[in-house]
Parts: sequence; structure tokens; C-alpha cells
Amino acid sequence: MYCPFCANDDTRVIDSRVVEDGAAVRRRRECERCGKRFSSYERAELRLPLVIKKDGTRQSFNVEKVRAGMQKALEKRAVTADQLEKGLNAVLRAVQETGQSEIAADQLGEFVMEQLRKLDGVAYVRFASVYREFKDVDEFLTAVKTAVGKKE
Repeated sequence: MYCPFCANDDTRVIDSRVVEDGAAVRRRRECERCGKRFSSYERAELRLPLVIKKDGTRQSFNVEKVRAGMQKALEKRAVTADQLEKGLNAVLRAVQETGQSEIAADQLGEFVMEQLRKLDGVAYVRFASVYREFKDVDEFLTAVKTAVGKKE
């Protein structure tokens, strides 16, 4: 692996640890040339399905879009980055477990909302209000009741 500081391709692994509930390996590395240390992460390459958008178009699954949506909903909430990553990993597992080569954006959104509901009720309602495009207060109140009623 290349050193991010001096671009030397001779680095050695100092320490390895399993992280993200076994979804990744964190390796602590040291450059043989400049002596600086850095971390690298090794993850299994996932074969994720295409996402079928509401307008019928298809696009590649983008983990960063899912993470950004969850982060936005969790903004200024008492949820750690580690909890967010666990929720994101649960969404990815759910998507993979469908075994489909394509997944509807609606189904993906439901997986995200389920994880947000488990993490934080306010984040769940924030995401649901944008995702479900509430037309009136009654729809909003139903989402709030769902967040409160299904706490685990």
C-alpha cells in the first residue's frame, strides 16, 4: 500500500483489528521511508444491486448516498459515528439478503427508515418526512406515533 504522505509503496503492517462488527479490518501501517503511521481499512467487496428510482431509471447503488442521507437525518442528534456505521451496515446486509439484482428505491428507503427508527426517533421522523413527502399533518403524526410506538 502506498504511503499517503510520501507515496512510497513500501509500508508495513504494525497492528490489525476487526472493526465494524466484523465487517472490516483496520490495519495500522508505518512507512518504511518517512516513518509516518496511518490506518487502512479492508472490507469485503459487496455486489450491490441497481437501484430503480421512482421515475423508473436505474442507477448504481451508492453507499455514500445512503450514508449522507442517514447523516443528514441524524444531524445534531446524540448518535455516535460508530452507531451510524452499524446502522449503515445493517441496511447493506438487508439489501444483500434480498438476493435481487435490482431493488426499488422505496424498499431501500424502508430499510434506512427501519435503522433510523432504531437509532433515533427524531432522525426517523426527519427522514420519513422528506422520503414519504407528507401531504398533511395527519401523515406526519402517524410517523411520529410509529417512531414512539415501535422503540426497541
